[in-house]
Amino acid sequence: MGIGIVSVAAQSAGDVVLSWVLLTVAGAVWALLGVSFLARLASDAPAWRAEAVRPGALTGVAATGVLGVGLAQHGWPTVSWAFLAVAVVLWAVLLPRVLRNLKSPAVGSSFLLCVATQSLAVLAAKLAVGADWLLPLAAVADVLGLGLYVFVLSRFDFRQLVRGSGDHWIAGGALAISTVATTALASALPPGAAGAVGAGAVVLWAITSAWYVVLAGSELFAPRLRYDFRRWATVFPLGMTCTATFGVAAATGTGWLTTAGQVLLWPALVVLCLAAWGTARRVTGALLRLARSAPPARR
Repeated sequence: MGIGIVSVAAQSAGDVVLSWVLLTVAGAVWALLGVSFLARLASDAPAWRAEAVRPGALTGVAATGVLGVGLAQHGWPTVSWAFLAVAVVLWAVLLPRVLRNLKSPAVGSSFLLCVATQSLAVLAAKLAVGADWLLPLAAVADVLGLGLYVFVLSRFDFRQLVRGSGDHWIAGGALAISTVATTALASALPPGAAGAVGAGAVVLWAITSAWYVVLAGSELFAPRLRYDFRRWATVFPLGMTCTATFGVAAATGTGWLTTAGQVLLWPALVVLCLAAWGTARRVTGALLRLARSAPPARR
């Protein structure tokens, strides 16, 4: 999910080669996790059902939607339709389970309820050009996503801003993808309705920017420098805020926002590289320990 949205941000910044490289990596990881998802369902259905009630399960929906958006932006809309279909099915299966079992107080990963829903809105709005019947789906998903954001925010433990291990950034990232969804919806609507929706997107972007400042400030106030796998949840909001900024810049024709988007791409890339480096070290260390503990082969 994080790699995919940074790819989308890089494409918006005009770096097509970097965008394709990241999108290819994201696609490979998505396929690998998809196989693991199906294998787990087939081999251990009770464990799968236990994990499917956690908010983290919705990353599959969001990642599918983000990959579809990336492919659409690179001129592969036909494939994106397949991703939309998969994302809708996953969302319909997983969201009710997660919603019924949502714990309080909410943590950063709880905002995946909004993120997953808004990923459908973004992809549907992108594909609505030439398929107007998708606009109601995009609009309903956008409004529902915003409602879920308010719902989770009302239960959110704000102490996570200084205690969270990375996923607390989704509190801002969920609003960033809501901005992208609303901007994409405005661009697909008739001129009369587009103005009001576009104004709403600008308001959402302003609140998203405020969240970005608060979250970055909390990292300075309470540094968390040790690697945690949940830092991948920080990559997504950074990339999504960058993408939202480019979207609002294009919709309003504001030049300085384009420059801001170019600047925001760098923190997203840096944190992506750090998360990848930390994961590689963790996996390599685990493999080395496994190799050392293995009994010597008999001759």
